[in-house]
Amino acid sequence: MRFRSIIMGLATALLMAVAGSATAEDTDITIRVLSKDAKFIGTSMGGMRVTLRDAHTGELLSEGVTAGGTGDTSKIMHKDGGRRILMADDSAASFETTLDLEEPRLVEAEVYGPLGQPQAAHRASATQWVIPGGDLSVGDGWVIELPGFVVNILEPAAAQGWSSAEMDSVKVTANVMMMCGCPITPDGLWDANRYEVGMTVTRDGETVAEQSMNYAGKASHFEGEVPVDEAGVYEVTVHAYDPHNGNTGVDRTTLKVQ
Repeated sequence: MRFRSIIMGLATALLMAVAGSATAEDTDITIRVLSKDAKFIGTSMGGMRVTLRDAHTGELLSEGVTAGGTGDTSKIMHKDGGRRILMADDSAASFETTLDLEEPRLVEAEVYGPLGQPQAAHRASATQWVIPGGDLSVGDGWVIELPGFVVNILEPAAAQGWSSAEMDSVKVTANVMMMCGCPITPDGLWDANRYEVGMTVTRDGETVAEQSMNYAGKASHFEGEVPVDEAGVYEVTVHAYDPHNGNTGVDRTTLKVQ
């Protein structure tokens, strides 16, 4: 029995020594964030914050911000819709890192942004197995799609005061872009005629108007009017919606009428 115990002990020690001798291997990872139905989100929009964690343990592996351009339109978009097989080139924004891996890891990538448009920022995440030396920097890299539109109400300014005795409506202007900052124009690659842009107006919590907004003659600009025939606090919610794929973006502002 004692001999058997000695043998088992030696075997266990040998296995531990073999396991401990495993060497880590550098593994390159490139993360890109693709605006839904559009291009890559990069420096022009403030970039996307990227966080990589071990999905099982929660250990932080790497973090940073995507940087670069929106990519080559001809590689990403077909004029009649759809995508090409390879979308990224050197101009496509990315976050690059190298992980020192000793064993396969199920990595969770979380992205948040665009950082330059906080009112439109979204969070998206995905998981993928990564093996030592199995680079994810080849081809398009690890591409995560981010849904939404960037909607930014330009007028009126938040909490601005108005008098119902002086006017019965207030003009509302909003800038609406794809999440990559790509412009929306009539009959353009991102066609203003394709999207529903409208606003909902409430006064002291009660809905007083729901109406569409029209293209304002300048790329990505839409306009409408808020009825202000009574005193109160008005909240204006502007939305953009693509009925072809459900893509949606929202922004809000308030104004006080006396």
